[in-house]
Amino acid sequence: MLRGPPDERTPDELLAFGVVNLDKPPGPSAHQVAAWVRDRARVDQAAHAGTLDPKVTGCLPVLTGAATRLSQVFLEGAKEYVAVLELHDDPPGDVEAIVSEFEGPLYQKPPRKSAVARKLRVREIYDLDVLEVRDRQALLRIRCESGTYIRKLCHDLGLALGTGAHMGHLRRTGTDPFDDSTLVTMEDLTDALARWREDGEDDWLREVVSPAERALTHIPAVTVAPSAAEQVAQGAQVYAPGVIDAEEADEGQLVACYTPDGAAVCLGTMVGDPDAESGVVVELERVLV
Repeated sequence: MLRGPPDERTPDELLAFGVVNLDKPPGPSAHQVAAWVRDRARVDQAAHAGTLDPKVTGCLPVLTGAATRLSQVFLEGAKEYVAVLELHDDPPGDVEAIVSEFEGPLYQKPPRKSAVARKLRVREIYDLDVLEVRDRQALLRIRCESGTYIRKLCHDLGLALGTGAHMGHLRRTGTDPFDDSTLVTMEDLTDALARWREDGEDDWLREVVSPAERALTHIPAVTVAPSAAEQVAQGAQVYAPGVIDAEEADEGQLVACYTPDGAAVCLGTMVGDPDAESGVVVELERVLV
């Protein structure tokens, strides 16, 4: 069954396919935080959009209900952090120049405690800025590819600076398409749910929980006809005659398909020409209805 327009969903429908841009506190793991959201929202499942170590705070989007099916989209976007670089000696005078050399592709090997295989891999640093240097500390802003190990980056920066260094406090300020301007706390979510359940008022809940489509805004969109959407819901591919409109996307790129009223239907890979008269345009990866 297709969903209605995102802005017209009931609170139950919102929680069944929603996303919370949560401000993770220090202490619990990302998995524990997602479990708290699941229990408070009273949904069958919830999933976080990118692991944060227990001590790390900040932007942790949590998907609720059927929205957990789209967690892969967070691998497509960049991550942004603010980190304290703890130097082991007095900093050199050209800190900014040395740090800037780390922008671009970097080789990294995951740490021993990582959940992935310890194989050398490439991750890109899009922006790396020194915001402030005080005594033996440097405040960094890092925008990077998903899967970058900031602790390892800090270690390597220390070697390049000739002082040695390790990562101090770390806060994630963004994970595309979310940033820290719309963060909510677990207390905000708890209060909003209580207001709705006890008083029947859902205004706070709608400020805290967004339709899951909000998590898809950073990948190209393909609009399909309602009849095509019904077929996709049964596992069909997206064929050219059913495409109404499509944003520009490279072949092989992940895209999201929507009904004309903005409800997400599926995730898929762009494989054909949306303007063609026939043939497969989007190869189905994940049905969202």
